Amino acid sequence: MAALDAVLADLTAEGEALDALVAGLAPDGWTTQTPADGWTIAHQIAHLSWTDGSATLAATDAEAFQEQVVEAWRDPTGFVDKAAEAGAQSPPARLLAQWRTGRRGMVDALAAYPEGKKLPWYGPPMSATSMATARIMETWAHGEDVADALGVIREPTARLRHVAHIGVRARNFAFSVHELAPPAEEFRVELTAPAGGLWTWGPEDAAQKVTGPALDFCLLVTQRRHLDDTALAAQGDDAQKWLTIAQAFAGTPGGGRAPLDQNSKES
Repeated sequence: MAALDAVLADLTAEGEALDALVAGLAPDGWTTQTPADGWTIAHQIAHLSWTDGSATLAATDAEAFQEQVVEAWRDPTGFVDKAAEAGAQSPPARLLAQWRTGRRGMVDALAAYPEGKKLPWYGPPMSATSMATARIMETWAHGEDVADALGVIREPTARLRHVAHIGVRARNFAFSVHELAPPAEEFRVELTAPAGGLWTWGPEDAAQKVTGPALDFCLLVTQRRHLDDTALAAQGDDAQKWLTIAQAFAGTPGGGRAPLDQNSKES
């Protein structure tokens, strides 16, 4: 369980980092639009609160969670937006308190989950460690939306390794959801960590290779930046294709972000 404890500590830290961005907002600050179309800061936090609650339910009451899945798939393209919209209607203080309570409850539920047992989810079942890693990825990604809305540049941390790992592991999924055959060979991925050094995946002698800053890779696979606005490089046609379709999240392909315009780049 040591690995799970470490991931849960990082999950707690990621939630606290985002909490620090929104805790001092005035009520009208919660209505600030984020880069996600139609989503305010309140929508972003409401979505995280709802998903954290879903993870807690999956870990504590599989039967009730399955009922929630059945209900969700009655509107497979809209249930996420509907949950965010409903949560965003709460007064900011109540929404913030609910999110704080919920994420603490989720960490406790995952810490107590039986080792070796898989949690049910909207996609494939996963271990408690994998669920905690996924929650880090989503908390960080939606935190980027909030930071962008507030004009804040966040310092990247070693917690990005979790996000990058999911992005690498989701390679075949990204090809599949675009109705493309996943490449048969492994890729080499070499990313420069925020503190220096390399994070690596795959064989050193792989013909297909991706290199660049870990932050840029994480922004790309969570579709928070366009490939053109990163310093990522690909060697090989399959690796280059992957960078145009990569996603670290489940579900249908996202629309991604348009390239920054020249004025934005210069500013």
